Amino acid sequence: MPMDASPNHVARLTGKRVLVVEDEALVSMLIEDELRDAGAEVVGPAISVDDALRLVETAATAGGISAAVLDINLDGQHVAPVADQLAALNVPFLFATGYGANYDVGGHGAVPVVQKPFDLEQLVATVEALACASTRR
Repeated sequence: MPMDASPNHVARLTGKRVLVVEDEALVSMLIEDELRDAGAEVVGPAISVDDALRLVETAATAGGISAAVLDINLDGQHVAPVADQLAALNVPFLFATGYGANYDVGGHGAVPVVQKPFDLEQLVATVEALACASTRR
């Protein structure tokens, strides 16, 4: 996974607020760094479902969220309540998972999935597509 910002994605997410929900500290830091390098304002990270739900509630009234990156499993708890809340607010999100093809997406089958270990450029490109398609900017 490259640590340096690639010139072809720097500032693509300027003005976008991206929620990061990830319980693995190293993975979270890599995601945050790459999103910031692409110009995003990172909301979080949240390491649990409860933390994420609080961040979503707070962010919804303080500038909104353009997109979100959700780890499917947060210390044994499924991220579905967060996905449900984001969907209710029309915030686009992707799932980041290390699980194989038979993972549970909690009824959000149309949501993009980025498999771990992922290419950070692919992750940023997917977040960019979601954020740019979002009505919340």
